[in-house]
Amino acid sequence: MVAVIERRNFRDFDFLLAILATAIVCFGVWQIYNAQPEMNTWSKQIFPGLFIALVAMVVVAFTDYRRLIDSAPIFYVGGLILLLLVLTPLGVKVNGQQAWLKLPLIGQFQPSEFVKVPTILMLAKYFGARKAGELKLKEILIGFAILGGPIALIMLEPDAGQAITYFPILAVVLFLSAIKIRYVIMTIVAGLIFVPLAFYVGVQTGKIKQYQIERVNVILDPENADPRGYGYHTVQSMITVGRGGLHGIKGDTETSQAALKFLPEPQTDFIFAVTAENTGFVGCISLLLAYALLLSRLVMGARQSPDRAGMLVIMAIVGGMSFQIFMNVGMVLGFLPVIGVPLPLMSAGLSAILATFIAIGFVISVKLRRFVN
Repeated sequence: MVAVIERRNFRDFDFLLAILATAIVCFGVWQIYNAQPEMNTWSKQIFPGLFIALVAMVVVAFTDYRRLIDSAPIFYVGGLILLLLVLTPLGVKVNGQQAWLKLPLIGQFQPSEFVKVPTILMLAKYFGARKAGELKLKEILIGFAILGGPIALIMLEPDAGQAITYFPILAVVLFLSAIKIRYVIMTIVAGLIFVPLAFYVGVQTGKIKQYQIERVNVILDPENADPRGYGYHTVQSMITVGRGGLHGIKGDTETSQAALKFLPEPQTDFIFAVTAENTGFVGCISLLLAYALLLSRLVMGARQSPDRAGMLVIMAIVGGMSFQIFMNVGMVLGFLPVIGVPLPLMSAGLSAILATFIAIGFVISVKLRRFVN
């Protein structure tokens, strides 16, 4: 089998997928530099960020993806242990969230980004091995249990934005595993009942903070939004996007919203707003087209998978990435509340880039073995 892969690896290695992901990261580095030229965030995004991510992608690509799926329980338990360590004195608190971990020789990283991959592998291992046919309620509950472990620990950080990004992963896996329509309806009805109830309980118990309530109110009632208070993030983001016009401000970065410190978190949550200001409508559309092409290559990899488990992993990656893009862009444009969902490959953050390239390496691994039994 190894000999077969070696003969085909150069031809079947998805260079376009790797190049697309790298190009988006480099485009993001340019925007991070425009947002914070005085800081070294942009340079760290390339080295060690992109360099390590590319190495990890190649290592995963040339590892048999079936071995990775078989080892999913080990990776999954390891991920839960990392999330538990975040809640210990080893955890690092930033902006009120203890979501980072600092270990000797490794440095600071965000485990919740990495744990997405073993969670996807665990779901694919379970649902990929089941017999054909519609899902039973017991199987759906097991899927929620697998997802519930990391989500519960992430909510203790607390990082609701990161926790939300896990749900599309399970939704895609259940959909592709032939979930019954009545279970979909039951889930929707339960969500319509549970979400408002949980929100009310969270408000009454103080688990949901006032600023989180007001950020929702800004979306629900924009006419009465507080532009200097809770609505500041949304208002400044929309102003930044509007300044870009068709082609961007073209070199006038010294008077940009980010440079003048009006736009909060320009290198992470609002990197799309920085992109809109610097490159305009043309640049934003080009970026979204690049994402569309990237996602289409991922879907193509899923169609080429020789087994169901590999297909489920790739489509779960597609679902999670698509959801993050939708949420971040909607947040920046003022259609959705600000909940801290980063833009994949664009937002500053070495953990997110590394996790994404590991996922891309898995997709390439599937493609390299599509003709191998």
